[in-house]
Amino acid sequence: MTSMDELMGLLRIHVKRGINLAVRDVRTSDPYVVVRMGTQRLKTKVINKDVNPVWNEDLTLPITDPGEPIKLTVFDYDTFSMDDEMGDAEFDIQAFVQALRMDYADFPDGTILAKVQPCRKNCLAEESVVVLKEGKVLQDLCLRLRNVECGEVELQLEWIEVPGCKGVSATPTPTA
Repeated sequence: MTSMDELMGLLRIHVKRGINLAVRDVRTSDPYVVVRMGTQRLKTKVINKDVNPVWNEDLTLPITDPGEPIKLTVFDYDTFSMDDEMGDAEFDIQAFVQALRMDYADFPDGTILAKVQPCRKNCLAEESVVVLKEGKVLQDLCLRLRNVECGEVELQLEWIEVPGCKGVSATPTPTA
């Protein structure tokens, strides 16, 4: 378990939905999402018989190292055999954490704090923006799944400060 002096805060990953996921059963799939960061593993509920599932589910990860990538894998739930993998994606939260370190207290609602472009190093299907909304820093991500013929997963990230932990401002920003 993570001690409070190592903990920076919590990352709420709102797993919104899957788009055009791969068929792994006869005509459909029973997808669920597993999110991993280091030794931590969280999963959503299974949505039966839907290749465009809406999970609308929050998963919360304690963050100690914002440089560690977060891995997401979509599986097809099977009752009598091993669950089939339906693709995976990886994303990092560096741009998100850098936006959290800004002094955004006086910025108007809707201010874009950062933009992340899709590239070979990330799984973004489209540009991702970090935005200030109702006093919260949020990032919407649309991830293109790898190792599969089709599929995307939409997420939204939100930071949760935890009283008594070091927070994001205490960590020096790595220089390139």
